[in-house]
Amino acid sequence: MTLSTDASTAVVAALRRAGVTEIDDSHRRRAEYAGDASLYRVVPSAVVFPHDADEIAAVVNACRELGTPLTARGAGTSIAGNAVGSGVVLDFSRHLNKVHEIDRHSATALVDPGVVLDDLQRAAAPHGLRFGPDPSTHSRCTIGGMIGNNACGSRALGYGRTADNVVELELVAGTGELLRTSDTSSAALTALKEVVHSRLGVIRTEFGRFGRQVSGYSLEHLLPERGFDVAKALVGTEGTLGVLQRARVKLVTAPSRTSLVVLGYPDMASAADAVPALLPFDPVAIEGLDARIVDVVRRGRGGSVPALPRGTGWLFVELGGEDEAEIAARAQGVLAAADALGSRIVSGAEAAALWKIREDGAGLAARVDPTRPGHAGWEDAAVPPEHLGAYLREFEALLSDRGLSGVPYGHFGDGCVHIRIDFPLGESGGRKVFHDFLLDAAKLVAGYGGSMSGEHGDGRARGELLPLMYSADAMEAFAAVKDVFDPADVLNPGVIVRPRPADLDLRDVSARPLRTGLGFTFHQDGGDFSAAVHRCTGVGKCRVTSPGGTMCPSYRATRDEKDSTRGRSRVLQELANGSFVTGWRDDAVHDVLDLCLSCKACSSECPTGVDMATYKAEALYQRYRRRLRPAAHYSLGWLPRWARLASRMPKLVNRAMSGPLAKLGKRLAGVDHRRELPVFAGQTFRQWFATHPRATGSPVMLWVDTFTDHFTPQVGIAAVKVLEKAGFSVSIPARKLCCGLTWISTGQLDTARRILRRSVESLSGSDMPIVGLEPSCTAVFRSDAAELLGTTKEVADVSDRVRTLAEVLATAEGWTPPDLSGETAVVQPHCHQRAVLGFSPDRALLEKAGVEMKVLDGCCGLAGNFGAERGHYDVSVAVAENDLLPAIRADGEATVLTDGFSCRTQLDQLAHREGTHLAELLARGRKEVPRE
Repeated sequence: MTLSTDASTAVVAALRRAGVTEIDDSHRRRAEYAGDASLYRVVPSAVVFPHDADEIAAVVNACRELGTPLTARGAGTSIAGNAVGSGVVLDFSRHLNKVHEIDRHSATALVDPGVVLDDLQRAAAPHGLRFGPDPSTHSRCTIGGMIGNNACGSRALGYGRTADNVVELELVAGTGELLRTSDTSSAALTALKEVVHSRLGVIRTEFGRFGRQVSGYSLEHLLPERGFDVAKALVGTEGTLGVLQRARVKLVTAPSRTSLVVLGYPDMASAADAVPALLPFDPVAIEGLDARIVDVVRRGRGGSVPALPRGTGWLFVELGGEDEAEIAARAQGVLAAADALGSRIVSGAEAAALWKIREDGAGLAARVDPTRPGHAGWEDAAVPPEHLGAYLREFEALLSDRGLSGVPYGHFGDGCVHIRIDFPLGESGGRKVFHDFLLDAAKLVAGYGGSMSGEHGDGRARGELLPLMYSADAMEAFAAVKDVFDPADVLNPGVIVRPRPADLDLRDVSARPLRTGLGFTFHQDGGDFSAAVHRCTGVGKCRVTSPGGTMCPSYRATRDEKDSTRGRSRVLQELANGSFVTGWRDDAVHDVLDLCLSCKACSSECPTGVDMATYKAEALYQRYRRRLRPAAHYSLGWLPRWARLASRMPKLVNRAMSGPLAKLGKRLAGVDHRRELPVFAGQTFRQWFATHPRATGSPVMLWVDTFTDHFTPQVGIAAVKVLEKAGFSVSIPARKLCCGLTWISTGQLDTARRILRRSVESLSGSDMPIVGLEPSCTAVFRSDAAELLGTTKEVADVSDRVRTLAEVLATAEGWTPPDLSGETAVVQPHCHQRAVLGFSPDRALLEKAGVEMKVLDGCCGLAGNFGAERGHYDVSVAVAENDLLPAIRADGEATVLTDGFSCRTQLDQLAHREGTHLAELLARGRKEVPRE
């Protein structure tokens, strides 16, 4: 359901009259907010970014007066459809995101609703405190969203649910009343007491039966014997009763020591059977993980999976405390009680790697079988832990009976199971399969005394199922509470009370295939661009702004949903749906992709493998097909051709590019006037190599990329010397070849395909390793070639033979790196190296050489043509300020090691520091290339 144009116009006008300052009702913005992390698609009429409590109240009152639905939203990571709505969506994350106070004495924090959980944890950590619950989305979920859903996470077993950690709430009810939950004089709270008093029997009988009974309203907190705790009762109401303005939350003491016990079992049900015997050892967390999720990680980044005990289902049992001996004793108790096939006790980096797999579970479980993606919908049901094994066996039988499959994992210590199921939503009758399964699964859970939701809330996915869990009297109690706070039903209508059917507003039902006329093959998505962009399930990992990882550099710089991988995917999904974004040339498509740096971080860091760099190149290809392109596509996109021409008279070209006409030249070329142009080398690498005597040894071919050849031949020279010292005989392609990178990044895919095919044909048919020095060019052969040329034998042959310098040196028999002990390096891996090639071989080589290094996570911000193009300079600099530039300032004496030409260029222009390629560092250690 979407509001009419007249109704949308009226609500925007009313909001402006009420003094609300930041309202966006553009098609693009509405497309971005048409989804959360659920299956549901509901296009809002407008999105509001409130600046203060007064604006929140103004929005509530305006919506109440007009009868316009209002949906509160944090990070939009709701899996049940709690954060989408047809009226106004209120996004707290942009401005209302401050930690106002950490009170060490009371162990509480006063926060805005838009505070990201990890930001609160960082603020509390210096005091030895933390917020207890920690959902797997902790790096981007907001406290307001956690309060809305009664979020739990892995460590709720030890620290309780969000409701157990809330002290006081300030909110605006649907009536417009400003409420503080401790204010006993409130008219709404007086009426609420009357509702509770007349229903004590049903509340005592049906509510608060076990820890993960999250579905519905948690009315047990309002019982007289529980102190009529309104703050706790409002947690989990999903924005249906009031809109949060501020919260005081409880903090807990963070344990100084932890230990992770990993237990292996024949299957997940057997792992679940073991849980009750482990609970007496006071674990902070007991998590279940299925082998099929681990297999997805191994396929993509096998080296990141630590050794696991024998089995196909595992339990992660985390123990915490202050006394190491006491924790060790409890760990031995866990091992004795576990009845496991195998076990390990891990810590440090290994434990962190296992927790990362578990945290990415939702996205990974969706891609176990790429041909049948898993969906949310039946996501987080919970049963009392003592029934978990039996429930899982019946649940697996139900899946099998319906011809469905899913991978269970989750908070086994609490009896809460996450699963992504391959509902055939794109097929005829798929909606009925989905709906029928929900009804039968709900009956199964109810039979075990369980809850439809164990932490994510009911939203649109489970509201319809509540009568299977609660009596008619309990459902009437929900309606009575709703009438106290929101009698006009404007706050998140259709959720919990008077719910919409669970099979309405499903996103995938309306998607159409896009297979014809594409520039890329999209071979991993059945040749379908629509299937590719629908990889995004909205988990929102691209919205992370805390340290760690690269994705998504543009969002880290702007904090705008449109500049996140998810925001871009949502608009491209609307393009595929065809009803809201009208085509490839729609300005909404251009706007969301404009600041994408094509870093490919999402292709490796997004749990579902979204590859926005490829999607952007495809969109540019379609937008400008047989049309005049922006000037930068001709100047920067054709750089290899211009470089070959410039090599004939480099001094003259360099003088022209730095002289009086440079400003005019940049303007004509579509280059930002503040961006310095790179200097062409006086002698190309190919010219140097033509006079270099051939050494004997094991043959390797050095790929001569444009940047090494024409701008930094010293990198190629150093690489040749290092390879020869390692016992290799170096050759280069006889013909001048190119990978087509600059044409790919500017969406000139027909030209890129011709150029790349010529190179693949020239390189195929040999067993000689091919050494790449420029990561972005090397990555083309390992990734883009199959997308442009298909998965041919020749492409596979060349891809398998292309290696980084570190990978080739690791195979050199008898070679050891130079002793670089005492060398300190700040290392900036190129984004494509991190995403496609991997940095582990380089790290191992540098460690072997004795280099003390600090490896940075972020993007440099130049990203090839991106940072040079007019309109991108400021964002390019902002991205560099996220990680690279602060690290360089903090360590002014260290060598800055970075293989990417773009990275070295950015470093030189913004920090006035010289970047060093790995080849140069190794050659310098061998005394082959003197340090300048």
